[in-house]
Amino acid sequence: MLVLGIEGTAHTVGVGIVDEKATIRANLTRMIDGSKGGIHPREAANHHAEHVVPLIEEALTTAGIGPDALDLIAFSQGPGLGPCLRTVATAARALSLSLERPLVGVNHCVAHLEIGRALTGADDPALLYASGGNTQVIAYAAGRYRVFGETLDIGIGNMLDKFGRTAGLPFPSGPRIEELARDGSELRELPYSVKGMDVAFSGILTAALELLRKGARLEDLCHSLQETTFAMLTEVTERALAHIGKDEVLLGGGVACNRRLQEMVRTMCEDRGARLFVPPNGVLVDNGAMIAWTGLVMARAGITTPLEASVVDQRFRTDEVDVPWWAEKATSAARRRSRRRG
Repeated sequence: MLVLGIEGTAHTVGVGIVDEKATIRANLTRMIDGSKGGIHPREAANHHAEHVVPLIEEALTTAGIGPDALDLIAFSQGPGLGPCLRTVATAARALSLSLERPLVGVNHCVAHLEIGRALTGADDPALLYASGGNTQVIAYAAGRYRVFGETLDIGIGNMLDKFGRTAGLPFPSGPRIEELARDGSELRELPYSVKGMDVAFSGILTAALELLRKGARLEDLCHSLQETTFAMLTEVTERALAHIGKDEVLLGGGVACNRRLQEMVRTMCEDRGARLFVPPNGVLVDNGAMIAWTGLVMARAGITTPLEASVVDQRFRTDEVDVPWWAEKATSAARRRSRRRG
């Protein structure tokens, strides 16, 4: 079975092709230039419209197949920026109709979890999902992926990009902030904003920008931003593990490419006797392969999307998705955890 997936929730349009063994046959992306003011939804949609067809053609060539070899078309149905979502949904509908193949609308957040599980062998993990527009701690419970903690304002990647834009750093700013942070020598005090299981980043951003305005060393601010916000994420992830009784953590989202975040979460897991799973960077960031794989998983569970139900949903919550393919796995995973603890 071969599935083509199209991702287009925000700054990146991607096309991936996967098979039933989660082998990635192609995974191609194009990102907008957001260095001059972030992401403008209409400009991003125009970018996606320009690149999606060439990416589909290139993905088919990379996979060494023709379009008739595809069995299913999947697309990111939400959450995300409306114009971007509508652009890739239109492309997916057109491909589905022209090839007479089933269509599957995929929740972007669930896709990060599913591709991570498939490629790392994680059994029943809690997902720390840290990206530009999203920051959540997610785990399976009672028939759905539940959100056990999340940002109350902006995603961590969004916060880093806002800081980076003011500091004159390229977009996306996370990789450059990570580089600069290695040369930071002073930990500047920033608000540590954890509220129960949730986090907030706006106050940290305001405080960091004020220190920047007053002449604080950029390397120290990057170091301080990472240490403070990553400690927050590690804390709520550890609390989620204790609350839900799981012993695995899976990372997802573009910010999870950061080696310092991986190091902090790994230390926490080792202290708790838990295991950390980190997928390759190519599927941590937004990509079409994760959409394709999740579409395949859904289709195998009997879930497809009729054309009339393929409208996009900008606020498509992770915990709105029924995951019937998980029922048997969750029971088996719980038994394995019990044996490991025994």
